Amino acid sequence: MLDKIFTWWSGWTVGALFDVKRRSDFIGEDDYGNRYFQDRKPSYEGRHRRYVIYKGIAEPSKVPADWHGWLHYTYDEPPTERPLERKSFETDHTPNLTGTIFAYRPRGSLSREAERREADSDYQAWSPDA
Repeated sequence: MLDKIFTWWSGWTVGALFDVKRRSDFIGEDDYGNRYFQDRKPSYEGRHRRYVIYKGIAEPSKVPADWHGWLHYTYDEPPTERPLERKSFETDHTPNLTGTIFAYRPRGSLSREAERREADSDYQAWSPDA
């Protein structure tokens, strides 16, 4: 319970959730469990502010393309009213794995703990004295 009071990266804090629910309407939820809200009253600029409350760790790469377009005012209607048409060449979402143990590490990388290829390991630096 303490993490919901003090940490924002675990999805939401109690204060943020209270504030969003007090002045916003629930719009929808995506396949990953993220919940989307929109303010009831327009802001000074005349637009209704839009929010996402992440399920789990707050990772923006977990927002699908159709909801991303709605959050950034590319689409007026949320995907619950007008879903984005999926093309045949589109693949399922993959999260950003940079900085995790599942991040891509090419062969020969220092973090991969494998022996380097012989062509890479026989390099001798040039020296002006030689």
